[in-house]
Amino acid sequence: MACIEAKGLTKTFGATTALAGIDLKVEEGKILGLIGPNGAGKSTLLNAALGLIPYEGELKVLGRDPWTARDTLMRDVCFIADVAVLPRWMRVHQALDYVQGVHPRFDRARAEAFLAKTQIKKTSKVRELSKGMVTQLHLALVMAIDAKLLVLDEPTLGLDLLYRKQFYDTLLNDYFDHSRTIIVTTHQVEEIQQILTDMTFINHGRIVLDCSMDEFETRYVELTVKPDNLAAARALGPINERQVLGRSILLFDRVDREKLAPLGEVRTPSIADLFVAVMTAPQGAAQ
Repeated sequence: MACIEAKGLTKTFGATTALAGIDLKVEEGKILGLIGPNGAGKSTLLNAALGLIPYEGELKVLGRDPWTARDTLMRDVCFIADVAVLPRWMRVHQALDYVQGVHPRFDRARAEAFLAKTQIKKTSKVRELSKGMVTQLHLALVMAIDAKLLVLDEPTLGLDLLYRKQFYDTLLNDYFDHSRTIIVTTHQVEEIQQILTDMTFINHGRIVLDCSMDEFETRYVELTVKPDNLAAARALGPINERQVLGRSILLFDRVDREKLAPLGEVRTPSIADLFVAVMTAPQGAAQ
């Protein structure tokens, strides 16, 4: 079953086209990385899926129209925005009380277990917490809700490296199972590469790449080429070439690794390097 299915999804703001007829299908039980530069349409796509804005085209989330059935949809969906919006006057235990009172699928014990791994005191007010602690509190509240779809928009913004790693470990080990679907956007793509099952690149309101991580690992190859073999490597049609410490690194799409191996060092590229290559390639080259 598809958790999210969009056909011809379009959204305009005046003369600006934020989403330009997107077709997208996210199967249940996937962890999708939605990756794109600022202004690419990521937030607009998420807002449409969450029923926060009207749109043109077809969109179903968990089988429902998010704009007309948002009330029932939100029982099965959780969302963490890039800025935690918790009342600054509220104490931590009051935040737990509130969510427990309004959401039938909130597991208070799970939230408290998550908070126990932090330095957050239940008696502290939100305004007394550091930016990282506010983010941690927000994560604890949302991740303790048994939702079918979890949408994370820059979820670790404001956290240092240690807490970012802890969050993704918790997400994968304690939260994710194959009945849940997770969509995550982040600029720290290297940190989520190991947890993703699928990735989608979006730019100028269009999907420019949509593939599984299995396809990514077999389809794309990076070659650090020996100087004498540079002409031969270029003849195989790389989609990107860059220089690092005086060495040429070429990125290939659907080129046999056995052809490349004699020309230099072959490896699978990082998502970040593929992202740069796709965003700088001629339009349509990465489809």
